[in-house]
Amino acid sequence: MSGSPAPASGTLLHAAAPPGLALPRPGSLDLWLLRVPDVRGAGLDPTVLDATERRRAAELAHGGDRIRFTAAHLALRRLLGTYLGTRPQDIRYGRETCPCCGGPHGRPTVLGATRELHFSLSHRGDLVLMGTAVAPIGVDVDLIADPAGAAELAAMLHPAERAEIEALPPMRRPRALARLWTRKEAYLKGLGTGLGRDPAADYVGSGQPDGPYPPAGWTLLDVPVDRGYAAAVAVHGRLTAPVPRVNRLSDHDIRGGPPPEAPEP
Repeated sequence: MSGSPAPASGTLLHAAAPPGLALPRPGSLDLWLLRVPDVRGAGLDPTVLDATERRRAAELAHGGDRIRFTAAHLALRRLLGTYLGTRPQDIRYGRETCPCCGGPHGRPTVLGATRELHFSLSHRGDLVLMGTAVAPIGVDVDLIADPAGAAELAAMLHPAERAEIEALPPMRRPRALARLWTRKEAYLKGLGTGLGRDPAADYVGSGQPDGPYPPAGWTLLDVPVDRGYAAAVAVHGRLTAPVPRVNRLSDHDIRGGPPPEAPEP
């Protein structure tokens, strides 16, 4: 399950329920990464998705974006089905209550799941990042912005985070900002608010020992991904297991071959 990513091609989902995968242990989390190159979508089976997912894919203007969206959500369904012993097409999503407004658009959940499993999905460019845990979790992956884009994002940050970015030489700011911003979005996804909560309200920072503390009760980690990207994970509680590795999904995994090996605790 580790090593270089493989292009996604062929039929991505089988109808049968995938073999089982043990849930992450308390105090640990699993991370999964898929690289989706710009390929024809003939091997993607959108009928496995629900009506909402198919509508969202159809609303995307560019064919490449539709392929990436479809591949990401097929991969998530396959992964959740592997954990829960459910056919990918039988996964039904719900939402927890939003902490900001009390509306039904908080963290995503699997309706009717017999075991508690929290999950998060992020896709940007050619990368899809998924995180799973038995505690609330959020993941985010993003491209490293150009200097103008980085400056725009920096203006939305907590004052202490802006100070961290401004203290760096200009050439280092885009990468540092991408790292900080993915930590921010991962935390907000784990919290269940997304960007409905002001990004300037909480300090997540870069983990410097002399910086302000990140939000109480949360563990934030940078996730090593491909060149040109930054990624992060936020999980509620303290990790008692070693820093998680990133498990690379290949086309073979997603097509329904032997289940990916669970990470070592």
